[in-house]
Amino acid sequence: MGSGLALGSVLPAAPAPPALCLPLGRLHSREMAARWVLLGLLAACVTEAAKKDMLNVCMDAKHHKTKPGPEGELHNQCTPWKDNACCTANTSMEAHKDQSYLYSFNWNHCGGMKDKCKRHFIQDTCFYECSPNLGPWIVQTDTSWRRERIMDVPLCKEDCDQWWNDCQDSFTCKENWHKGWNWTTGSNQCPRGSECRPFKTVFPQPADLCEKLWSRSYKYTTESQGSGRCMQMWFSNTEVNPNVAVAEYYARLAGAPMPGPGAWLFLLAPALLALL
Repeated sequence: MGSGLALGSVLPAAPAPPALCLPLGRLHSREMAARWVLLGLLAACVTEAAKKDMLNVCMDAKHHKTKPGPEGELHNQCTPWKDNACCTANTSMEAHKDQSYLYSFNWNHCGGMKDKCKRHFIQDTCFYECSPNLGPWIVQTDTSWRRERIMDVPLCKEDCDQWWNDCQDSFTCKENWHKGWNWTTGSNQCPRGSECRPFKTVFPQPADLCEKLWSRSYKYTTESQGSGRCMQMWFSNTEVNPNVAVAEYYARLAGAPMPGPGAWLFLLAPALLALL
């Protein structure tokens, strides 16, 4: 016999595999674990990018700029946004007119609106047109004049309460100002058959005014100014915009919690070792 082994001899055992060689199943398990870790890191990166898309943005609407930026000449009540705005100086001027080219909307559709009430509608317009911090509440819409709108922006309690208090004795004929007007004259008029009534009758509570006026653009909250949990229409042009931090808070709520630098290294290390 060419092998040199006698009949009935026992073949010697095969040498053991090197210590670095792993069973096939174990190797696959490590590869799969590494892939899941890397996929988790990728998902976290996507979440972070989505969060950034919510911050410092302008909605795609009728008069908004494409990107926010400084506007040193903003007018009167719109000046708090002068350092970073989605509106132009011309838009801020028009926001203060009783009937402007912005939307041809007439505040005085039930007689003259009182000045203490009107200032809240001017501030509402400035907030809507100028704020770059509404990203977490921007949604798609299908209208001829805008592709995006805001919905359920959490307003601070003081903003809604004071708006209602200052307007309760002014008059209107409609609960929802977004639709249902008579536009035959080129500006909004009360629809036929409607009746002009005090705000406090049309909107019995501050929440009714803030939430129903613009089709749930705003949401009434019990949070106070400075809490970091509600958006302020009113703030001084000499203070830091408090809505930046509020938008960041709600952007975090909208996505998965982001790990810190140490956590990134902790997750990445086993993934790289498993692939060696």
